[in-house]
Amino acid sequence: MMDVLLLADLHGNYGKVDAFLGYDYDAVIIAGDITNFGPLEPVESLLSSFEVPCFAIPGNCDPREIVDVLERSDAVCLHNSWISLGKVTFAGLGGSNKTPFDTPFELTEEEIDKELGRIVRYMERNVHNVLISHAPPYKTLDTVGANHVGSQSIRKHMTGFDLVCCAHIHEARGITTADGVTIVNPGPASDGYGALIRFGNEPKEIRIDLISV
Repeated sequence: MMDVLLLADLHGNYGKVDAFLGYDYDAVIIAGDITNFGPLEPVESLLSSFEVPCFAIPGNCDPREIVDVLERSDAVCLHNSWISLGKVTFAGLGGSNKTPFDTPFELTEEEIDKELGRIVRYMERNVHNVLISHAPPYKTLDTVGANHVGSQSIRKHMTGFDLVCCAHIHEARGITTADGVTIVNPGPASDGYGALIRFGNEPKEIRIDLISV
């Protein structure tokens, strides 16, 4: 068994983080938008507040320089990378597909396709295989008004995973299933939302609880 705290979309508002520290978990995932276009100075201090392994990716509202900050922090930067922890392999893809707002960390669908193709091809397969992507897969927890704004390349490659932890669309908090894959958006941690994920010992034995503080 492994319990993981999933947070995302802090947007530089870290006032709720201390309340999450009271939960019992073995690791932390931060699925992007740690800042709101910066500043980057508080990020290392934030990540050092967790006393368990922490895995983080940038979001589209994070300056691209945050990758360097994550690399030298107490957390593990999973942007375009992967790591195994016990029976779980975590893979990460930061930023987002293109938006109308020209935010700092956006990728083309071709770039996303290339990176995820490499990750799926070479990562270590495990009992549980988890993709941490700031952007949601297309047509899953990605509705803004009447439009689906998720990444088609993430949707293409998500079947290489058992679980996708995403964020980006604040109003799309929830849990869904598509193509046999579970997708969770914990909601913005800046508003006190998160999720607890329990990984069991057997494949597909994953329980997710949405939480708020």
